[in-house]
Amino acid sequence: MQRDFIAMALYFIVLIGLWIRFKGKRLSRFLIWTGIFMLLYFCILEIQNRTFFILIPLFFLLLFCYFYFKEKCRLRNGWLFNLMLISFMGYVAIVTATNGSLIGAGILAILAVLFLIVILFGLYAAIIFLIGNSFIVLRHESRRLPNLLTLILALAIIALIVMQIYGPKILPNWSVILLSIPTTIAFYFFVVFWNFLSISIIYQFNQPKFNQDYIVVLGAGLIGGEKVTPLLAKRIDRAIQFYKKQSEETLSPPQLLMSGGQGPDEKIPEAQAMREYALEQGIPDEDILMEAQSTNTLENMRFSKEIMERENPSGYHAIFTSNNYHIFRAGMYAEEVGLKIDGIGSKTARYYLPNAFLREFIAVALMNKRLHLFVCGLIALGFIALAVINYFFIG
Repeated sequence: MQRDFIAMALYFIVLIGLWIRFKGKRLSRFLIWTGIFMLLYFCILEIQNRTFFILIPLFFLLLFCYFYFKEKCRLRNGWLFNLMLISFMGYVAIVTATNGSLIGAGILAILAVLFLIVILFGLYAAIIFLIGNSFIVLRHESRRLPNLLTLILALAIIALIVMQIYGPKILPNWSVILLSIPTTIAFYFFVVFWNFLSISIIYQFNQPKFNQDYIVVLGAGLIGGEKVTPLLAKRIDRAIQFYKKQSEETLSPPQLLMSGGQGPDEKIPEAQAMREYALEQGIPDEDILMEAQSTNTLENMRFSKEIMERENPSGYHAIFTSNNYHIFRAGMYAEEVGLKIDGIGSKTARYYLPNAFLREFIAVALMNKRLHLFVCGLIALGFIALAVINYFFIG
């Protein structure tokens, strides 16, 4: 017990010091220090008890790190990260049960409270949050389908709840089994979404080195067909921020590669409007390149790669900028065309993030639609088979 009190005192002393020292990166410093502290604490505990249980979560951690730093924009990294978390929670339960660790008991208590809150109130809290968020989005944005996703999701959850409550009361016993099909499919997509959200959040912590030759800025729609939107301006501003920081650190600024073609409702290519905006912000003309042929993110990456390879055939370092919710999927497209490039995200209005991540998830899910259709088909066939058995043999 004394050991745990000393360890916690050390943890909070260092945490307070980090909180005071690093004002701009408190969350990342908190996460890094908490991870290091728990690793050291449990390693010392293992050495004292001459056990090796910690090797299980460490194995998954190393596996995650290996695949993540090899190919960051892969959905499998989310699965590996969550497997690591599950194995770590199992390990903490074993340590708490066998060694009476107060820190382990505290971690389990926090997790138990969170789990209980989610079980009791999670679904209804989610409905209230999604409906409230949808009204905020509609107050600030247009009433297009992509801006209605949180409202649609809330209504779908309500429909599932109503179906599960009243379905068994009005349907015959054998057909009640079929009500499990949409619920199980919904749970499957929740797990897939959680995996996607996990790795998307992790990808936000990219901190590229200040040795870049190019910063690819991904285009978006224009106001009146010729002026950058506030959303696109934030992407360019994020690139300019990195541009200026690298210039200060190395005296060798990267070139901004504006990537975006001309849509049917646009008077000029997006790349040209982006170039004009960057010039207004004081970026020299010689530090700006344009790619004005692309019509989607995949082409952004493909055509930008061709320009960078033509400009610098001996090799180069590059990053790209987009909105924070979009950089993971954009990174997937970059890997698809063989472009080794990491993304840095510009900030998005908080009220829009739930809608934005749902839209990104749908786009990523459609990239793997055959797999998801196969799984959904298996779920449906399994419950249909159970319903048939119940009808003919059980009644």
